[in-house]
Amino acid sequence: MPADLTSARARAQAPAVFVTRPERECERWVRTLREQGFEAHPMPLIAISPAPDAASVAAARSALPDCVAAMFVSANAVEGFFGAPGVAWPAGTRAWATGPGTARALRDAGVPPSQIDAPPPDAARFDSEALWDRVGARIRPGDRVLIVRGGDAQGQAAGRDWLALQLQACGARVDTAVAYVRDLPLWDERRRAQARAGARDGGWWLFSSSEGVDNLAELVPAQDWSSARALCTHPRIGDAARTAGFGRVAIVRPGLQDIVAFLQSPA
Repeated sequence: MPADLTSARARAQAPAVFVTRPERECERWVRTLREQGFEAHPMPLIAISPAPDAASVAAARSALPDCVAAMFVSANAVEGFFGAPGVAWPAGTRAWATGPGTARALRDAGVPPSQIDAPPPDAARFDSEALWDRVGARIRPGDRVLIVRGGDAQGQAAGRDWLALQLQACGARVDTAVAYVRDLPLWDERRRAQARAGARDGGWWLFSSSEGVDNLAELVPAQDWSSARALCTHPRIGDAARTAGFGRVAIVRPGLQDIVAFLQSPA
């Protein structure tokens, strides 16, 4: 069979994929998945906006030399924190990342790779627990650690406090910098209709955040998701998808190659 015909048939049989990452990341993932032959649709479920208090972020940057480490919850946290070009990373401060995307963003921002701590590339999961396994034994009472994270629509720090609690239990001082805001995106009726159709066609909804699952329920209320499938990058996100009513939930490592391999495998 000619290669172009085989490729066309593969594309026709590939399931639709609804990418729910924030808009800029969403566009990149959709483009890459389409290049792999998938019918990928951008359905961003988290809106990202700048930090509400730029002066507070600047003060946190200035205090970096006093910290033994700064932990970044995501690539968006890195980009929001390094908003101004030319930020020099202090030699005595470690940069912590929960996954390869955040570690890559730190390198792109100019942090020396030798000062970045993150779970290994072949880790089963990329989360605070996996990061703590790498760095927890180094923390001493009195150490100062900065956590750079997102905030809610009011600019208040949002997200899990698990790592902060571990640090505090070790006697460390924990500071927080809200480097960006996560909010509900604005969807028009066309996108809502697309989501309703995507709830019925058996495609895969790719979730990288429990917040995204919650936002989908708010944007398309009372929708029956029992015919839809959720592909989640962490067990906690999978729990949220089950609670939302998705008929099938699968867990996959967050790397693009892992996701493509899963989508290409027999259903």
